Amino acid sequence: MNCQVSNKILLITYYWPPSGGSSVQRWLKMLKYFPEVKIEPYVITVDPSLASYPLIDKTLENEVHPDIKVYQTKTREFYNIYKKISGKKEIPYGGFVNEEKIDFRQIISRIIRSHFFIPDPRRGWNRFAFRKAVELIKKHDIRTIITASPPHSTQLIGLKLKKRFNLHWIADLQDPWTDIYYYNQLYHSFISASIDACYERKVLTEADYVITVSQSIKDIFSSKSKKINPRKICVVPNGYDEDDFKHIPEVKNNSFQITYTGTMNDDYYPIDSFLTASENITDKGFKIFMRFVGKLSSAIKQKIMNTKGIEYEFVDYVPHEESLKYLIKADALLLIIPNIHQNEGILTGKLFEYLGSGKKIIGIGPPQGDAANIINECNSGKMFDYNDVSGIEQYIEEIINRIQPDPDKEKIKNYSRKHQALEITRLLKF
Repeated sequence: MNCQVSNKILLITYYWPPSGGSSVQRWLKMLKYFPEVKIEPYVITVDPSLASYPLIDKTLENEVHPDIKVYQTKTREFYNIYKKISGKKEIPYGGFVNEEKIDFRQIISRIIRSHFFIPDPRRGWNRFAFRKAVELIKKHDIRTIITASPPHSTQLIGLKLKKRFNLHWIADLQDPWTDIYYYNQLYHSFISASIDACYERKVLTEADYVITVSQSIKDIFSSKSKKINPRKICVVPNGYDEDDFKHIPEVKNNSFQITYTGTMNDDYYPIDSFLTASENITDKGFKIFMRFVGKLSSAIKQKIMNTKGIEYEFVDYVPHEESLKYLIKADALLLIIPNIHQNEGILTGKLFEYLGSGKKIIGIGPPQGDAANIINECNSGKMFDYNDVSGIEQYIEEIINRIQPDPDKEKIKNYSRKHQALEITRLLKF
């Protein structure tokens, strides 16, 4: 690729600052490196005053590179109807982690969602985004587009633009589509599920390249149709931005601190073995302080509060910059992979910021999964089976006693946002 000329790409993404969460950070962080190689990024996103974001983080607005041209559009949101039907004030988080008790109104709203808003409720944004995309493509002669999901409805914009302009189209799908772990909670009928699966196959077949975050998810997508060429599905995992950690000072704690960031509910996140192991360690005279930053179900909180010997703190969702400070404050970090079918390919965004922090990771999940492989590769921790109390206990003691060697900083750099941005530029075509 000739980096002496200015090339243009158009990213279409629903999630963009001031929305919070890992879906925003993936492209926000990578696009900042595109101007360095003479690539001119354009972004179409939703008007935040009309959007339905589960999380807001206004600090991320400060991280938008000045060379990125951002265009916001109108939308029509199903979630405004959802809140009226369900009686809920909050937008559902991924996996409905903030909906602990499902009542009749929520069931009805999910049935409406899965039958009239396929593939998802944010499809109401598509016609506005498509119209703006057509305008920008014609005005600026853009020949390469990237559609980012979640939500997967955004991929239908790419499908439509590909048909109209025959552009070079890269579809970035961070999550499985019809195989997402909470899919059966949406109450699809055979017809609505078939329509959804058809959309999925069309996107995977028609896109010039498909990017996803793990080999296991690539395998799922590759299996959807014999027409899908597995070689055009590329794995570009989430990552961390080295700049985020440059000015955060280390601290020395009086007790051993373990931090968890993100959401957690009792349906998919088995924490019992970890808590039992921690309780056993405190029985030996060690002091353990646990900090949980994010949205936890009341049942999970109760289990933590009932664990003998430990000290704990619950912190609600905080801006991204502040969450990184909590990582640096910790002595070790807790990672739990949801205990669901086909969880070997789950690579949460926080895993890579855990790596970037340089702290040891206590992982609970499939020991042969993609997350475990990356942790082992970087010598950044260890993954334990959900019921391995003795293994977790022994490993925490080894970290406390400084028996474990330091993480491999050079291997960790392979997961930096800058490195991944350069990987993606190899897929672009101008």
